[in-house]
Amino acid sequence: MQQQIKIMALGGVRENGKNLYLAEIEETIFVMDAGLKYPENDQLGVDLVIPNMDYLQENKDRVAGVFLTHGHADAIGALPYLLAKVKVPVFGSELTIELAKLVVKDYAPTKSFNDFHVINAETEIDFGVTEVSFFRTTHSIAESLGLVFKTPAGNIVYTGDFKFDQAATEDYQTDLARLAEIGREGVLALLSDSANADSKIQIASEREVADEVINVIGDCQGRVIVAAVASNLSRIQQIFDAADVTGRRVLLTGHDVENIVRTAMKLNKLKISNERLIIKPKDLSRFADYELVILETGRIGEPLEGLRKMAVGRHRYISIKDGDTVFIATTPTVAKEAFVARVENLIYKAGGEVKSITNNLRVSGHANFRDLQMMINILKPKFLFPIQGEYRQLAAHADAAQEVGILPENILIMKRGDVMVYEAGDFLHSGSVPTGDILLDGQAIGDLGDVVLRDRKILSEDGIFIVAMTVNRKQKKLIAKAKVHTRGFVYVKKSKDILSEAAELANRSVEDYLTKDQFEWAELKNLVRDELSKYLFDQTKRRPAVLPVLMEVR
Repeated sequence: MQQQIKIMALGGVRENGKNLYLAEIEETIFVMDAGLKYPENDQLGVDLVIPNMDYLQENKDRVAGVFLTHGHADAIGALPYLLAKVKVPVFGSELTIELAKLVVKDYAPTKSFNDFHVINAETEIDFGVTEVSFFRTTHSIAESLGLVFKTPAGNIVYTGDFKFDQAATEDYQTDLARLAEIGREGVLALLSDSANADSKIQIASEREVADEVINVIGDCQGRVIVAAVASNLSRIQQIFDAADVTGRRVLLTGHDVENIVRTAMKLNKLKISNERLIIKPKDLSRFADYELVILETGRIGEPLEGLRKMAVGRHRYISIKDGDTVFIATTPTVAKEAFVARVENLIYKAGGEVKSITNNLRVSGHANFRDLQMMINILKPKFLFPIQGEYRQLAAHADAAQEVGILPENILIMKRGDVMVYEAGDFLHSGSVPTGDILLDGQAIGDLGDVVLRDRKILSEDGIFIVAMTVNRKQKKLIAKAKVHTRGFVYVKKSKDILSEAAELANRSVEDYLTKDQFEWAELKNLVRDELSKYLFDQTKRRPAVLPVLMEVR
C-alpha cells in the first residue's frame, strides 16, 4: 500500500521570507523552518509578519518536530510564536540552534522552552514513517543544511536557502558528493529556493566580496559606517577581517548584532585575531576617525532605518558628519528601493558619502537561474516545488527546470495553504488549510486587521477630524454645540471658515435628527460622520478620518 504524502506551504510562496513548509507523511507532520518577514511599506506600524499557524495548532499531537535549515530570521524568526502553541522538538545545526535559542528565550511565553536537538550533516533520525537526514549547503551563514525525508516513493528534499560557491570556506561549503548520493537514491519531490531565480548574472564568490570590502574600507580616510544584516555572518566576518587588515576597530551599535556575534564567536564560527578589535560606545572618543568602523545592523535586522537615524541626528550613538563613508554591505529588496534613495539623500545632506556593495558586484545568498539548474541536474527530481520567492521568481525557477527536462506538469507552483497529495504517481491539489499573514505590533499579535491598517493609512495621509457635541436625549436638545479639533488635515489658521462651517453642519445634522421619533447613538454618529466626510471632501478633496464624539447629559 502506498504511503500517504502531503506537501504544504504555510508561508514562503509568492512572497519573500516567512518560510514555513510541511511534509505530512502518513499521520506525522514535519515542519521545515519557521520564519518571519518584515512588513511591506503599506503595513504602517507593523513590526513583523509571521505565518498563520492554526493548522499546526489544531494538529499539534501529530507534529514530530521543527527542522531548521539555517539561522536567519526568514527561517527561525517565527519559531517562538509556533512553540508557544505547539511544543515540539526543534532540530538544527549547532549555530542554528544557538541563534534559535536567542529568539525563543526573548519571547516571554517560550522563555523556558528547552527541547532543542543539535544535528549535523551526518545525522540520521528514524521516525518510523520516514528517516530524516541532512546535507551541507552554502549560504551567507555558517552551518546551513538541507533536509531529506526518505519515503518508499523517493526522497522529499528541502534545500533551504542556498547557492553554489566553489571558493566557499569550510563552514560554508556545499557537500556535492552527498547531493549526488541523494540524487542516486531517487528524489520524488524537490522544494527549492527561488529567491534569485530571475537572475542569470553570475553571483560574486565570497572571496571576491571579501576583497571588495577590504578595498572599500581601505580607501576611506574618515569613519566607515557599514550597514549589514546581523545574521549574515559571512559579511560580518569580512567586515572584521577588513577592519583588522586596515588597522581599524569595530563598534557594534545594536543589541541583536552583539548577541549574534558573541554566540558565533563562542562556537568559533566568527574569528577575530584580537579581542580588542571590538570596542564599546564609551571608547569611541579614544580613537581617531580613520581608526573606526561602525557596524550598524539596526533593530530586528533593518540597518537602513539605523542609517536614517544617524543622518538626522537621532541615533543612540552616532551622527553622520563630514568625512564619513557609509558602506551599504547588504542587498536591499526591491520594495525598499525608494526608502534607500531617501536615506542616501539624507546621508549626503549630513556630509557623508555612500558606497554600496552592489556597485561593482552582484551579491546574493541565493542560487541564480543556472545554479538552480545545477541543483536539479544533480538531484534529478520527478517533481519540483519552487518555493521562497515572489511569483515572478517561482515562474523563473519553473522556466529553468523546463530547460533541463522537468515536465511542465511536474512543476507545481503552490499558493499558501495549498494541500498537495501524492496519489497514483502524481501530486494532486486537495483543498487548502488556513493561512495568511499574522501581524505583530509591539506586544499585540494578530489583532491588526485590514480595518486597522486602512485607518492608519488614512491618518498618515489625510489626518483626523474630531467633532465633540453634547445632547440631552430625553429633552431632544443640543446642549453644547460642536467643537472641532483636527490633526494632520489642514492648517487651522488658514482654514477657519471650513472648520466653522463644518461645526455648523454638525449642529444642523444633530438638531434635525433630534426631531425624529426614534433615537440610536450609532445611527446619529454615522449621520454626522457621513455629512462631515462629504463636506470636507467637497471643500478640500481630502478624506480625513472623521471621529464624532457625542456625549449625553442625563
